Amino acid sequence: MDYLNEFTNQFSSLAWGIPLIVLLIGGGLYLLIVSRFLPFRFFGHAIKVLRGKYDDPSDFGEISHFKALTTALSSTIGMGNIAGVALAISIGGPGAMFWMWISAIVGMSTKFFTSTLAIMYRGEDSNGDLQGGPMYFITEGLGKNWKFLAVMFSFFGMLGAMPVVNVNQLKQAINDIILIPNGVEVNLYTNLVIAAVLVFFTSIVILGGLKRISNIASKMVPSMVILYFILVLIILVINATEVPKYFLMIFTDAFEAGSLKEDDYKDVIGGVLGALVLLGIKRGAFSNEAGIGTAPMAHGAAKTNEPVREGLVAMLGPVIDTLIVCTLTALAILVTGVWETTSNNGVTLTASAFQDAMPGYGQYLLMICIFIFSMSSLFSYAYYGTKCTSFLFGADKKHYYKYLYISSIILAATTPFEAMINFIDGIFALMAIPTMLATIIMAPRVVKEIKGYRARLKSLNE
Repeated sequence: MDYLNEFTNQFSSLAWGIPLIVLLIGGGLYLLIVSRFLPFRFFGHAIKVLRGKYDDPSDFGEISHFKALTTALSSTIGMGNIAGVALAISIGGPGAMFWMWISAIVGMSTKFFTSTLAIMYRGEDSNGDLQGGPMYFITEGLGKNWKFLAVMFSFFGMLGAMPVVNVNQLKQAINDIILIPNGVEVNLYTNLVIAAVLVFFTSIVILGGLKRISNIASKMVPSMVILYFILVLIILVINATEVPKYFLMIFTDAFEAGSLKEDDYKDVIGGVLGALVLLGIKRGAFSNEAGIGTAPMAHGAAKTNEPVREGLVAMLGPVIDTLIVCTLTALAILVTGVWETTSNNGVTLTASAFQDAMPGYGQYLLMICIFIFSMSSLFSYAYYGTKCTSFLFGADKKHYYKYLYISSIILAATTPFEAMINFIDGIFALMAIPTMLATIIMAPRVVKEIKGYRARLKSLNE
């Protein structure tokens, strides 16, 4: 296990170098500028689109704007918001959250462009079914000479879609919150039992396809966000006097970086501040997945003939995921002080914050949220993996991936957290390279589409 941890740590560090940071953040800023800050100017319009004002049942696609967003959110709102934020704070202190905010703001433009392209350049799989995602907008938009990027994305997408972090942290939560406090000895056998239960529930849903996944996600995601929001607000009300102090500290520590605890990040980019920026962007990417390329696969299935509309809906993802949910988690951890008083990490640190604020029942309420977060993510990632498999090997082979996916649940339940998060970090980095390169190349086409959409919208309102 020590060898595995070391290998995955080196893999992640190598993948998340300066070139990737420039590609993700620099590329996102470029997209923000060329769109003339459209995500902020059209924010209100995006809400109207999400609410179904412009839905047309006759449009191409499988699912509504709302279901496309909730399907995408069911993968992003998960352990990145609970375990990922806790990991960032435990290593980098309050300032890490600031750089997660920056990654989300820039990520709004990235998600807008990638999801707009997913509708502009939908392609057909080997069954003749209409599909969207980076692999399709690369081949349809850039041509066969660029197919190597589509293959690269799909190959690493199959690996990146494996639910190893979600399962690992769900297992850890069950162990720390339910089993150990009740005197149950945690070992390989108990972890395998947890994995078997997850395999059973996941199999029932993912073998039903996208419509079953989107139907369940559209019901689970709003309810879990509301429940989590209420619980964290209770914590913040209980610790109301501490909230201004720590909210301000997120800004001040972002540039001081005095609490960065691990040298691994310093070695990658050089200097404490640079290391903290890397940590925040890394955890932000894990949380909202902007620029990684997963969300365009869900948004590419939306029922719409207007690419810009789906891009606008997609850009709401980082707002909900990082600017709202991750911030709530960070404040809950900070105001309770558990980030300084315990050595806990990941989901266990967040559970400590809930237990500190609501002794006796807080961690059990969090357990409900964790279970819903994790299960919804499990369902959506399976869809992403099968789409990548279909592109590489044909739609008639995609069911084989589902069995591989289900098998990875067992692996994740019996492997250390550090190894799993480093593995996924590295894979996400390799998925981001083809996604961002193709998006930047085709950005002028999206800008042209924006102009056309604004003209059509103006005539519609007259």
